[in-house]
Amino acid sequence: MGGVSGGGRLESGRPWPLGAHWDGRGVNFALFSAHAEAVELCLFDDGQMRTLALPECSDQVWHGYLAGAAPGLCYGYRVHGPGDRRGRGHGHGHGHGHHGHSHGHRFDARRLLLDPYAREVVGRFSWPAPDNPTHCLKACVVDEEFDWGNDAAPAIAWADTILYEVHVKGVSRLHAGVPQALRGTYAGLAAPAMIDHYRRLGVTALNLLPVHYFLDEQRLANEGRVNYWGYNSLAFFAPEPRYAARVGGQSVIAEFKTMVRSLHAAGLEVILDVVFNHTAESDETGPTLSFRGIDNLSYYRLPAGHLARYENFTGCGNTVNLAHPRVLQLVMDALRYWVSVMHVDGFRFDLAATLTRDSAFLAALRQDPLLQRVKLIAEPWDIGPDGYRLGRFLPGWSEWNDRFRDDVRSFWLTHHAGVAELAQRLAGSSEVFRAAGRAPQASINFVTAHDGFTLRDLVSYQKKHNELNGEGNRDGHGHNHSSNCGAEGESSDPAVLERRRRLQRALLTTLLMAQGVPMLQSGDEIGRTQAGNNNAYCQDNELTWLDWPKADTDLMEFVAGLLGLRRRFRQLRQRRWLTGEAIAGGPPDVVWWHPAGRTMGVADWQSKKLNALGVLLAPPPAEVDAGATLLCLFNRDEIPVSFLLPHGAWLQICDSSAQAPFAVCQRERTSTVPARSVQLLSLA
Repeated sequence: MGGVSGGGRLESGRPWPLGAHWDGRGVNFALFSAHAEAVELCLFDDGQMRTLALPECSDQVWHGYLAGAAPGLCYGYRVHGPGDRRGRGHGHGHGHGHHGHSHGHRFDARRLLLDPYAREVVGRFSWPAPDNPTHCLKACVVDEEFDWGNDAAPAIAWADTILYEVHVKGVSRLHAGVPQALRGTYAGLAAPAMIDHYRRLGVTALNLLPVHYFLDEQRLANEGRVNYWGYNSLAFFAPEPRYAARVGGQSVIAEFKTMVRSLHAAGLEVILDVVFNHTAESDETGPTLSFRGIDNLSYYRLPAGHLARYENFTGCGNTVNLAHPRVLQLVMDALRYWVSVMHVDGFRFDLAATLTRDSAFLAALRQDPLLQRVKLIAEPWDIGPDGYRLGRFLPGWSEWNDRFRDDVRSFWLTHHAGVAELAQRLAGSSEVFRAAGRAPQASINFVTAHDGFTLRDLVSYQKKHNELNGEGNRDGHGHNHSSNCGAEGESSDPAVLERRRRLQRALLTTLLMAQGVPMLQSGDEIGRTQAGNNNAYCQDNELTWLDWPKADTDLMEFVAGLLGLRRRFRQLRQRRWLTGEAIAGGPPDVVWWHPAGRTMGVADWQSKKLNALGVLLAPPPAEVDAGATLLCLFNRDEIPVSFLLPHGAWLQICDSSAQAPFAVCQRERTSTVPARSVQLLSLA
């Protein structure tokens, strides 16, 4: 642990940068609080706590400098303010009925508070929230030095990106090729055996579920469960220590950086799922751990006239107030930190609608010179007013496209969507994104994600089965557009199994043949099941860990083959919208093809009985070596459908239903597409 000297006195220091920063001879501490009346710095050394008053406040930032302090020093804050509850009876920071709440304040100077800018969090939080400061969470001063070597961001173009959504622990926890001590950790995620898998598949970016320091909710802890997904952040700068292997005494931060460096060396980008919309302090009954005790009125959105409560646009108890300049600064500083210091390549913003409401968040990101070059992905909704904002983010953003998910599922599994909806999704959802001057890559296409059924469960369960979550199966979505193919859950019926096999492959092929950016949920490529649980957020066990011993290797090879075709045919990765018009004297970029051997007409698009559709994609004329014309034939019918082909010599290069799906064979004037399958042909 870093030593503390300086004779017990703090020098004035400076109000920037916020947080605790070591300059080689001491540490500067700076904490924003607009409404505090005094702030104490609490230092911990050999189990003892020393308290020093921060001597200065400049423009609402409390600051001080401790000469001789060094990395390894653990610290926290005690903040005094209006209506301070010190000396009053209380229960674990809940603070019912306190008069300060009517003014939006929740100061309690007995609480040891975590620095919002903490780079490393030490200690293990347990319920009920501890009163003894030595048992509370503490921040740790860190040394940012790290040998990055020749690390360079892969900088993969959006059009060439394949996202792979992955849980740091779950992906490697059961992988026999990963050393036992590394399984389920940052080091395990980037172990050679795992990198071999990512590269063999052909994905280009790992989208990590939350890795910011987070807490398990009290209800889950009381029931012996944990928050497995991690959408309950408390410290936006600190990597979650529960995923650290700490081999050789390596710090959490160094292990995370080593992981990023290894993935970059393999040509893989790292994208973080970040949760800035709410914090783990929850609603008015939650614990006072950091923001709430530092400046509740600034950090959170409070309903007018009801300042003792919280706006809850997130469904998680509170809503972070990005309309406040200092709170917006916190988020922007955190994003810059993860890019500049931790070398990540982009972010997926959980409940991003919350971040944009009444705030300058989008404008701040757009003008930031560092963040302009990273990948930005929005989950474009929340449960607040006007909360569904698909298609309303700025150029430069991509968005999770739930219309793609729902329409593609409905086309193949419930038949509630027809060929017109399928064509719209295959074309990149232009009706959603094009008008704002954005490219097809604005659409993040997915059929499954962490939230919902796995791909295998999507074709195995009609209803959710979430009983293990302890909420009486009331949690999770009830509207899944799924099909059990004739039997609920596991089945030994060959007909049911074949139907499921075909539909999984048809869904994957549709995903990877569509314009936009595809996202695969990790484990779908090996047939992972969660036994029908479509909300496994609290299951940290074999239910959610990737079951490598039972991997469906045929399905894995199929996905790798599809990604190979996506790389081969540039027209599957268009940077411009399809128009149906001839370009540069060549053929039309797209022709929608009827099985009868003609272009689709208005009546065809409106037909409720048409279960098959073809799409003819010409290679971009200006690109050398762009590949041949590609014909994709989709048939969701129960029976084979024969397509009359456009003129030319055609080679079948993929049949999603076949045992040998990529066997090449010639097709003359017709091609018969088996039931529930996709066929790909190229012009020889």
